[in-house]
Amino acid sequence: MSERLDGRHAVVTGAGRGLGRGAAVALAAAGAHVTLVARSRAELEEAAVEIEDAGGRARVAVADVADEAQVEAALAAADAHAAGPPSILVTAAGLNRTGPTERYDVADWDRLMDVNVRGTFLACRAFGRRLIARGAGGRIVTMSSQMGVVGYPGRAAYCATKHAVNGLTKALAVEWAPRGSAVNAVAPTFVRTRMTEAMLADPAFAADLAARLPTGRLAEVGDVAAAVRFLASDGAAAITGHVLAVDGGWTAW
Repeated sequence: MSERLDGRHAVVTGAGRGLGRGAAVALAAAGAHVTLVARSRAELEEAAVEIEDAGGRARVAVADVADEAQVEAALAAADAHAAGPPSILVTAAGLNRTGPTERYDVADWDRLMDVNVRGTFLACRAFGRRLIARGAGGRIVTMSSQMGVVGYPGRAAYCATKHAVNGLTKALAVEWAPRGSAVNAVAPTFVRTRMTEAMLADPAFAADLAARLPTGRLAEVGDVAAAVRFLASDGAAAITGHVLAVDGGWTAW
């Protein structure tokens, strides 16, 4: 089956930078019209220009994924667009703040839960209820992490949120399969993005990562984007409730 997405409309949260932007670019290159969602209009407009300069189609919807009203407004705007209502959702908005658990700030814990878990839930719910109201099926790809199945020092909050994303993904897959929708997750290892560049600059941390990766290399944004595109396509028609590791073998040990 083809991985082309011609004539389809995709919504991507966290699309202003990093993995979300990479996923949006990949979906547009496969032929989808993409609605880009994030808090920063400037970053979204840069991403839209990148997509359009490559011959794709994109529009911008500014929203904080942790704000229920803003998520609903973004999905309502996407529904009303000339491209037609979306049939693909990618929830790539995410946040990480590290630190020893015994000194970890509860405000940081709450913010990670708000963005990584609440934000994923709100986007999936807003998207799913619209599909159900139309009697249509669709594809949802959530952004998890290898930290959704393992632990790592200093990342109790992040690991908790990604374990939650995996559970949400599987629950929605079971609940919405009879409605014709598939829900899967992509779980990358560390990828060199703006969010990770500071930690990857630490030689000791970089050496620890290298020792945990059988492939000997970090994932690239393009590796993750390719997995998202596959799960959004007809090539993944028989797949739901799956967490696709793009982790260089980290979780295979």
